Amino acid sequence: MEEKGMSENKQYENEYKVQAVKLAKKIGAVKAANELQIPVNTLYSWIRKVKIGSLDIGCGERSP
Repeated sequence: MEEKGMSENKQYENEYKVQAVKLAKKIGAVKAANELQIPVNTLYSWIRKVKIGSLDIGCGERSP
């Protein structure tokens, strides 16, 4: 597992983004961002990526 530093440009796992977007659809972006402790703007950009198709949220949960 890679160590999470305090770097400004955090890289998130694709699966994490997917779950975050799904949560945002359920409870709203602001609530989801607060719960996940990520900037709401970051979450909005992921949602936008899903809409334009550059982030694939797939159909189900894939196991590794």
